[in-house]
Amino acid sequence: MASYSSSQERIDFDDPLLANQLFGPRNAHLDLLAAASGAQIGSRGASVFFSSPDHAVLQCLYRLFVQLYDMLRNGISISQQDMSRAYAMLAADPGLNLRQVFQEAVFVNTPRKTVTARNVAQKQYLDILRRNEMVFAVGPAGTGKTYLAVAMAISMLQQHQVKRIVLTRPAVEAGERLGFLPGGLADKGNPYLRPLYDALHDMVPQPKVASMLEVGTIEVAPLAFMRGRTLNDAFIILDEAQNTTHEQMKMFLTRMGFGSRVVVTGDTSQIDLPVNPSSGRARSGLVHALAILDKIPGLAVHHFSKADVVRHPLVGAIVNAYDNAEKDS
Repeated sequence: MASYSSSQERIDFDDPLLANQLFGPRNAHLDLLAAASGAQIGSRGASVFFSSPDHAVLQCLYRLFVQLYDMLRNGISISQQDMSRAYAMLAADPGLNLRQVFQEAVFVNTPRKTVTARNVAQKQYLDILRRNEMVFAVGPAGTGKTYLAVAMAISMLQQHQVKRIVLTRPAVEAGERLGFLPGGLADKGNPYLRPLYDALHDMVPQPKVASMLEVGTIEVAPLAFMRGRTLNDAFIILDEAQNTTHEQMKMFLTRMGFGSRVVVTGDTSQIDLPVNPSSGRARSGLVHALAILDKIPGLAVHHFSKADVVRHPLVGAIVNAYDNAEKDS
């Protein structure tokens, strides 16, 4: 077990191998915690040192290190993405049991695979999806916003909690300019709906998807197809919502009928709508909705960060590089 010295602000761990896992390669985990807490954190051997003028920060770090070390001892893996979020959770709730949070049932069964949350942010997201009728999920690409929503939709369809799934997104970036593509509206929208089909095919065999699409159990359609409808007993997902206008967002949200669930996903840093000359900003329906709907009962908002990206490691590095370039420009 760890021992704590308040004078030296130091924890000594009894297993060097577990301590190294806790600290991360080249102290990468400690660096993340230092950035999140503002404390100075370092290690020597199986010991960690930390200092801060804020006593609450020191107490939070102590509880964090002890709990995470105990989790590693009990075979619970900890990813780099989990570290700063675990600190934030403990800072908000000092009595939180991190082991319980990490060990909660956080999987969704689909016909082809079991989809499992891969970090704390995804675990929280799945829990929010289960408990709320309307959920906004906001964050960068690669955090699982849409993929996990599709998984939850398929799972609820299997359990007969809903009768159909409706997946939609703005048909093209920058305001649904469909005229340059050949074919009717369905043909023109199809390339932009491809990511939603990809998620479906990853969880349900393709012949089954085709059959469900044919009978209307699953519908994948451009946002323009939603106007004038009321969708009862449905799991409805709006993807790329940052590219909706105020009017489109209001139209979509009011399609919700009885027995339905609605999930809205988007990335407010990737708005492709034209800039409004009077305000100098794009009129994103997602940004507007987040500002005015946050206190409505039954509606929940979940924010992902760059640290929650779970695609190939290069995706996280690319997101960081672009963010840094935008800050410097």
